[in-house]
Amino acid sequence: MQRASVSITGQQPTSVIVNKPPRRYLRLALALSVAALLSSVATQAATLTLETATIQDIDAAFASGKLSSEKLVTQYLKRIKAYDKQGPNINAVILLNPKALETAKALDKERKAGKVRGPLHGIPVILKDNYNTFDLQTTAGSQTLQGSVPNTDAFVVNKLREAGVVILAKVNLHEFALGGGAPNGFSSMGGQTRNPHDPTRGPAGSSGGTGAGIAAAFAQFGMGTDTGGSIRNPSSANGIAGLKPTRGLLSRDGIVPLALSFDTGGPMARSVYDVAAALGVMTGVDAADAATAASDGHFQKDYTQYLQRGSLKGACIGVARDFFKQDAGTDAVMEAAIAKMKELGATVIDPVKIPDYYLKARGDISTLVMQTEFKAQIADYLATLKPGFPHTLSELVAKAKDPATHYASPWKRDSMEKIDQTMPSITDPIYLAAKNQGLALAKATMEGVFAKDHLDALVYPTVPTPASVIKVGESGGGGNSATSIANQTGWPDLIVPAGMTPEGLPVTISFLGVAWSEPKLLGYGYDFEQATKAIKTPKYTPVLPGDTITY
Repeated sequence: MQRASVSITGQQPTSVIVNKPPRRYLRLALALSVAALLSSVATQAATLTLETATIQDIDAAFASGKLSSEKLVTQYLKRIKAYDKQGPNINAVILLNPKALETAKALDKERKAGKVRGPLHGIPVILKDNYNTFDLQTTAGSQTLQGSVPNTDAFVVNKLREAGVVILAKVNLHEFALGGGAPNGFSSMGGQTRNPHDPTRGPAGSSGGTGAGIAAAFAQFGMGTDTGGSIRNPSSANGIAGLKPTRGLLSRDGIVPLALSFDTGGPMARSVYDVAAALGVMTGVDAADAATAASDGHFQKDYTQYLQRGSLKGACIGVARDFFKQDAGTDAVMEAAIAKMKELGATVIDPVKIPDYYLKARGDISTLVMQTEFKAQIADYLATLKPGFPHTLSELVAKAKDPATHYASPWKRDSMEKIDQTMPSITDPIYLAAKNQGLALAKATMEGVFAKDHLDALVYPTVPTPASVIKVGESGGGGNSATSIANQTGWPDLIVPAGMTPEGLPVTISFLGVAWSEPKLLGYGYDFEQATKAIKTPKYTPVLPGDTITY
């Protein structure tokens, strides 16, 4: 015991007896204090899960030292192993990069040495297999090009490598990015890709492997290409974000062409942030693609700076109802999306009418220009390949007919043969009228639509019907969609998850803007995304052990 004096105001000090606690209680109190401190530190630690983490989250984990590119790549490879060729058999991957882990380790060494190339340093990406890679074959999904390894990277692939990405895999596509004929998500080289939300349904096309692979979390982001909706259809069917950029913002050099009047590459990801982060490292004028000259003075190197909450406030958003009333579930999601944009402060013009003369003409314009250009421009690409591969569309068809090729897509073979036999040359007056007058009509019409109501963006369901069941002749386009408008005008179209149908299938909303309006569109899409959090993890490719990381 120990005696102590205490004083009460207005009284003399009084002696009291104070019991001194035994040492074992002091040790207990100390232990509890340490535990409380550790608990406090633990609560301050951050966690990420691959399926929902953004590049910004991954970079924070890299900076903490708790995550390496090697560990990240290893975990994505585990997901590919678990779900691509077994389990739900998504079958998005045509070819894994055997040097992915080696590249990741080298980038980790750079980081430890203080060299960080930028936000994509150590980030894994999957590439649609129509992007040239100097160290991996590029087949465009066709057995006729099996074993073809280009001499150089595509321009944007080179930009991505310089930024420090790890190329994880080349993924499936509609063969030569050409829709129609074969089943939705099928190619002779890659076989049948399946939708991770429902493997009986296709991933849409033509960037179906990228769409399914990113939805299933096989990489942090992916690259697709778009000629008539080929980034947007699979982004929608698989419920992810994506961007078809302004024509000329990204170089097409080194991408197998379909129709250069419409073609562009673009990023696909599980968040608008990742779309923006990837976009900025790939921009720039390329002498090998004349279309990029127009981007001088317009392109940005950091599009993440435009991702702000409140971006929709005061924006004038038009609703294109010409593309509604094809699926009740899709329409219900869109009505909720429109209501949310009003809640976020947007001025909504509903409806905005697109002239019927253009709506009726655009399908024929796209088909004639696309198929005529494919016949000529695929030959230009084939001329760049090493000896031993076809040099013309006719030779591609002949190789597909050769039993020694074991060609697996008779639908695509017949489709290519029909194009070869029936499409005119690129000097034909009918083609030139469609290209010159038809595309001028498209642009002038849509400029008028935007000017009439002073629109900042036009919205519609990216695809007005959900992902379709896999069957021959179903390309996954999904009804009467608006996607060709962006290709014919050359304008950007941003896709953002908006919700799910009662059957559990994704619906996305498109934000179409005028040329070079990517900064505004990304801001609108980000604001909508953050307010709705509508993206859903596919139930057939769930979280695996190791997907959650504490840092």
